[in-house]
Amino acid sequence: MTIHGRTLRRDRALVMAIVNRTPNSFYDHGATWEAGAAEAAIERAVARGADVVDLGGVPASPGPEVTVAEEIDRVRPTVRWARERFPDLTISIDTYRAEAAAALLDAGADLVNDSWAGWDADILPVTARHGAGYVAAHTGGLTPRTDPVKPVYEDVMGDVVAVTVALADRAVEAGVPPEGILLDPTIDFGKNTVQSLEVLRSLPRLVDTGWPVLLAMSNKGVVGETLDVPLEGRLTGTLAATALAAAQGVAMVRAHQVEETRQTVEMVASVQGHRPPSRAERWT
Repeated sequence: MTIHGRTLRRDRALVMAIVNRTPNSFYDHGATWEAGAAEAAIERAVARGADVVDLGGVPASPGPEVTVAEEIDRVRPTVRWARERFPDLTISIDTYRAEAAAALLDAGADLVNDSWAGWDADILPVTARHGAGYVAAHTGGLTPRTDPVKPVYEDVMGDVVAVTVALADRAVEAGVPPEGILLDPTIDFGKNTVQSLEVLRSLPRLVDTGWPVLLAMSNKGVVGETLDVPLEGRLTGTLAATALAAAQGVAMVRAHQVEETRQTVEMVASVQGHRPPSRAERWT
């Protein structure tokens, strides 16, 4: 996989670390809201094996409005810092607005993680002009920062495949480099828990499209409801699903807990024979 001219290793699923420049993200409740805290989180993520760092300035959930100017002011200094501190790091920006994407790509980002499925029609041309990568997502037609009301699908994974492949094709037509495009089934966006589980067990259908797949399900509600655990108890379920997804061929996993996720995908890759053990000393 090559994103914005940066070729990424593929002996295991890649790890995308989450760093939110928001005061109200669902998982960390603003732990990386301050610039210094965000920079420290990026340092830790890289040290623990992240291949990509994903920076966001607007929560996915409903809440107070964040203007485009506010989003840029939150994220741009961190993109610039990360680009200078880690020249070879692949930097992703979690945004659905073309104006924000343009400013953050100018600042040094490489990948547009558009979690709201091309809601802003200008985001593809902006991505293309910068030669950046793009994540084609599935949200069931939701407006950004809204929750679904009793979502219904005849075949949820069929809808995911059709929508994301069509969006990827639109991205290529707009001039986005195809080697930097990923598909994201977007767990829990426009889906209830039963539907998200169906998507997780049907991931080979999405992988079989030939496009690299990004799985973004770290600590999400599907884990909490499936296991009846609180937010702080979702790591085990997240890693279990991550291991299954990696074995099914997803190319990248978005994660809050970088080291645990990296070890999970490395173990899967080693069992499958794609990655040699870090050391093999016993009785050799």
